[in-house]
Amino acid sequence: MLRRCVLNAGTYEFEAGGSLPGLELVYHCSAREYRKGEKVVWICHALTANSDPEEWWPQMVGPGKLIDPEKCYVVCANMLCSPYGSSGPASVNPGTGKPFLMSFPKTTIRDIVAGNIMVRKHLGIERIDVLIGPSIGGFQAYEWAVTEPDVICKAVFLATTARCTPYMTAFNEAQRLAMLADPTFMEAASLSGGRDGLVCARSIAMLSYRTFDGYNLTQYEADPDTLFADRAASYQRYQGKKLADRFDAYSYWYLTCALDSHNIGRGRGGVDEALSMIKAKSMVINIDSDNLFPPQPGREIASKIRGAEYHEMSSSFGHDGFLIEYEALGALMEPFIL
Repeated sequence: MLRRCVLNAGTYEFEAGGSLPGLELVYHCSAREYRKGEKVVWICHALTANSDPEEWWPQMVGPGKLIDPEKCYVVCANMLCSPYGSSGPASVNPGTGKPFLMSFPKTTIRDIVAGNIMVRKHLGIERIDVLIGPSIGGFQAYEWAVTEPDVICKAVFLATTARCTPYMTAFNEAQRLAMLADPTFMEAASLSGGRDGLVCARSIAMLSYRTFDGYNLTQYEADPDTLFADRAASYQRYQGKKLADRFDAYSYWYLTCALDSHNIGRGRGGVDEALSMIKAKSMVINIDSDNLFPPQPGREIASKIRGAEYHEMSSSFGHDGFLIEYEALGALMEPFIL
């Protein structure tokens, strides 16, 4: 897939207030120009992923895989506020010549979807045959399916929900408190500010992504006589550092705040009313051990979308099951998206 960039030169007004004279949006697409009428599969990426699904979802996307960029036109746009090229806290403020950091406008899921729509229009795509939203990508997919019901033909809502829950907001705030505890974060001297806080925040997030069983399956000490257990602790440190090596605390802060804004029913008469606006043939998939997005709300959501299919996957790895259980996921999705 090719990495490309589009610059929207017009003034963009953010939902929560504030504006920018233009937006830069990075996206990946099939390695050719879009041919009008060909099948389009659009993937909305998760929280800390990027616009290259062949990199973060290699079992599902790539030549010969379920989602083959050579057989259909595949697009994935980098979210606003992500540090992988699209406008956000890591972008250079033209007024100062330095990164925006905490001066970037507050951003919502609806702003992020507006960015996707800008890319769609730039490419000349009038119809999206299949929209796939795993995890936070599903926040975008739900919002998009309501915003442009006549554009989205099919939608897969995977390990996600139609409105951010108090439980998730609590996890988000715990992570933000961790970043605030790092004094370099509010100093905002450079993009490296808040690194230690980001390490801690990611460690907190891992507890929401995985489960009791998942940790027990993978993180017990190899030596049963170990005095002080450290394998799980080492795993937490490793995951925190791994993210901090490729992300920045300011982008992470803004994205967690954007998650808290997610509510497809806001200004539309409530979630149920918004779900009734979806025209896409829909598949809702939840994971039985997912603490962030448990099955019962998913079943209820599916019942409110006309003709929606509901499926439940089994996994010991909680929310991360959408990345790990790719064989079972592929078997579910294949007859729906092909």
